[in-house]
Formats: sequence, structure tokens, C-alpha cells
Amino acid sequence: MNVKLVIFDWDGTLIDSVDHIADSLHQAATELGFPALEPADYRDIIGLGIVEALEQLYPGIQPDDIQRMREGYARYFFSKQTGPQNVFAGMAEVVADLRSGGRACSVATGKSRRGLEGALTSSGLGHHFEITRCADETRSKPDPLMLQEILAFYGHRPQDAVMIGDTRYDLEMAQRIGMPSIGVEWGVHTRDILGQYNPHAVVGSVDELRQVLSL
Repeated sequence: MNVKLVIFDWDGTLIDSVDHIADSLHQAATELGFPALEPADYRDIIGLGIVEALEQLYPGIQPDDIQRMREGYARYFFSKQTGPQNVFAGMAEVVADLRSGGRACSVATGKSRRGLEGALTSSGLGHHFEITRCADETRSKPDPLMLQEILAFYGHRPQDAVMIGDTRYDLEMAQRIGMPSIGVEWGVHTRDILGQYNPHAVVGSVDELRQVLSL
């Protein structure tokens, strides 16, 4: 697959953080007296912006409770720092090899800007990405606005890029604008779910991803 631009999701695609996110959501919700949900419920909304995620988890939640839960979530989540050890094995090399081969790399994430900036630095990956987009500065996935903003930065068409992600939200936003996508199985959603969004490929290992990207 020979594209000019590779756009990565962050959590569950580059970074092994899904369990920590789900646990932080659980802690923040139950601290405020909201019912504890199944771990799969918390995992399923990973990829959305935090407001959209909480509205899906707890329909009818009030704005004041959203704000309090956001604060609690941030407190729990930021109690652990993302480091190089949290990067999925082999993914740092994938990004580095794409860049050394002349392809641009970017990040489109449901994280907040605060969360991503810290993680870009502490993970050691930040210098690879010229532009990144976060849910709190644009629209949440699966709205494709963040992809369109990244494309506009480079002056590329959707078919010049590929979106790589572990959730249906990643693949749906790419599908909405005709951008090829690659699903990865080591994050949130299964091959069966990812396959519903007409991806170019769904891969189960980093070696498979390298093959699809012609690395």
C-alpha cells in the first residue's frame, strides 16, 4: 500500500492504554455514585471524545455531572504516565520506518489536547508527527472533520492517505470521506466489527501491518 500520509489513532493502536482508560472511567463514575458498568461497556466507547463517551455510557447525564466525571477521570488517568514501555511492540519502528521512507505521519485521537501532548513527549513518538488532532479541538469521531483538517494541512486527497485504528469509530470516520483504512486487532474492537466499515485490511500483528504498508 503506497500512500503519502499515514494517520494513526493513539490509544489501542499505538499505545497499550485501553485497560487503564476503562479503569479510570469506572473509578470516576462510581466515585460520583453512578452505576458500575461492565468493562466491555467502558472499552466500547474508547475512541470517542470524553463528553460523547460519557453521554453514551450514561444516557441523560447532566452537564454538571459530565464536568465532575471528566475531572475525576483525568485525575485517575494522569496518575500513570505513558512511557516508551506503553508503545505496542514494533509500532515505534513502524512509524520511524514510514518517516524514513518519506511518508508523512499524523495522529487523530479522541484524547484531549492536554492528554495527547503529554503522551507524545513521554512516549518518545512525538517528533514523528507534524500535525495531530484531538477531540476537544475539533469534532469527535466518527465525524471525519479531524481527518479533513489533517488532509487540508498537507494538501492531500482522502485517497492519498490511510487511517489506522482499533475501533469502529476510526474506520467509520475514514469511510465517510472515502479514505482507505486499516483495522488493528490488538485494541478495542474485533475483526468482525472492524470489517463492517470496508477497511482495506484488518491485521492481527505488527508484521501483517508492515506488509500491508509495504515496509
